[in-house]
Amino acid sequence: MNGHPSIPSKSLRRNSRINGRSVTCGHLRIVPASATDGKDYRHMTNETGAAGRVMQRTDRTTLKRYPERASYDRDLIDPILDEALVCHMGFVVDDQPYVIPTLCARVGDFLYLHGSSASRALRTMSKAPRVCVTASLMDGLVLARSAFFHSVNYRAVVVLGAVTEVEDAAEKELALEAFTNALVPDRWSDVRRPTEKELKATKVLRMPLDEVSLKTRNGPPADEEADLALDAWAGVIPLEVRALPAVPDPALRPGIKMPRAISEFAVGTGEHPYEQHQSGGAS
Repeated sequence: MNGHPSIPSKSLRRNSRINGRSVTCGHLRIVPASATDGKDYRHMTNETGAAGRVMQRTDRTTLKRYPERASYDRDLIDPILDEALVCHMGFVVDDQPYVIPTLCARVGDFLYLHGSSASRALRTMSKAPRVCVTASLMDGLVLARSAFFHSVNYRAVVVLGAVTEVEDAAEKELALEAFTNALVPDRWSDVRRPTEKELKATKVLRMPLDEVSLKTRNGPPADEEADLALDAWAGVIPLEVRALPAVPDPALRPGIKMPRAISEFAVGTGEHPYEQHQSGGAS
């Protein structure tokens, strides 16, 4: 998985739903490897990549606590990176650790991060030998009969490694298209493209998904046997992110129709993880 894998062109997505139907976040217009500029953009595709393959564990990604909750399967990891609205970047400046929330977008075997060219966080990360990026989804509050065994149901991905600053203008614009469509499907096709000035004001980092792990919890409380006789209510409050109806900009010109991808936008697809657990699916 090192380097830029050769992958057929497909699309990036944020897990979204229109009338219960899963949709992608629009198609990246991939420049073929034989493009006249001589550059190879095949790593900017999202069809096969490492999905369907189990990642090789490293000392850093091997879970020591509750190893049974770990997974290194890209079929499970990729959807979480795609669905998470926010990821967190971890880095160190002058021996002081920082963890900063930001947007991210996965394209094939790479995770893209972006921000202002003046961002200290991105400048530091681009020069660091190693950084950490995490993405988490909170699926439920786990209420036990004892205070000690209260917990949460969650899905959390940790990505370790080095990042590379994207210098090529064409790749940078493709990454920004990925970020835009990760918010709302096909949003890129509805809006103005970035100007040269805006591209220069934006820093984009690319991080390979070479060293990745997933940890999850899904299920009811794990009370001690002796506590089952207590009178305290126990169970799970499932949680999910939901989108409220879109609110038009007060400065919006009359007559501009709201796109269907916005009016029917919803976050997430399919069954809630706890519903899968109750029906005997994912654990």
